Amino acid sequence: MPTPETYVIDYRAAEHLLDARDPRGAIQLLDAVIAAYPEHTAARLLRARAFFLGAQLRAAEMEFGYVLEREPDNAFAHFALARTLERAARPEEARRHFRLAAALDPRPDFVAAAGFERGAEGGSPPPEPR
Repeated sequence: MPTPETYVIDYRAAEHLLDARDPRGAIQLLDAVIAAYPEHTAARLLRARAFFLGAQLRAAEMEFGYVLEREPDNAFAHFALARTLERAARPEEARRHFRLAAALDPRPDFVAAAGFERGAEGGSPPPEPR
């Protein structure tokens, strides 16, 4: 019978498998973790990344959507869902999530993907004079 510690080990092993570019192996481990803890959003986010890397775009979209239902302010999940939609040739849907990601976390990669204009030096443009 698996213990909670077993699931932690499986989760960590899935992270390593994903880093080693083995999304199928990661998914297999995460399936058991999520079966035991279906509300665990970190495990679902990791599985969504594995689905994305394994080109299982519909499954990735569903998992990212699940995470966003529970954590609507998760900038990374919005960004990753946008990449998934972009890869599935759905650019208009992707744009919305790129913009949400950039609004929630103005990291340069999120801002660039959203298409927001930045100042010449990469910072925000100066405010308009009053």
